[in-house]
Amino acid sequence: MAKELTLKRTFDAPRELVFKAWTDPKLVSQWWGPSEFTTPICEIDPRLGGKLYIVMHGPKGSEFDIDLPVWGVFKEFDPPRRLAFSNQAMPDEKGVKQLDTLCTVTFKETGDKTEMTLHIVLVTATPAATAAWAGAEMGWNQSLDKLAKLQIKV
Repeated sequence: MAKELTLKRTFDAPRELVFKAWTDPKLVSQWWGPSEFTTPICEIDPRLGGKLYIVMHGPKGSEFDIDLPVWGVFKEFDPPRRLAFSNQAMPDEKGVKQLDTLCTVTFKETGDKTEMTLHIVLVTATPAATAAWAGAEMGWNQSLDKLAKLQIKV
């Protein structure tokens, strides 16, 4: 099982706005999660040491018609260049995380566009979380597709 994942995208928006889309809860709630998922809860304290708590909800009537919480802490916060946060998910019946990753996002200005790189390192995954990690690339790509369609304003 791979322990790292790197995704790159170029957005047709200034770096400050793409960074904002990762740190403003009103914007994050519009793109976070795979294509058919919604984000009814999105709490973000965008600063070094700040916490995030996001709840994704799967499509109604599907096997994913459940709330999927993720939580973490900003480990790096350097607007508008870089941020890193822990991303813990899939709590068991005792609330213990089953999946733990470290996400680092860099934003590089190229003219009036932004090159974004998302690097994800798998910290831990229990056997119960193996399938979720296997689908991480697809899920993150669908999230980034939603981000690319987002109309970001100052």
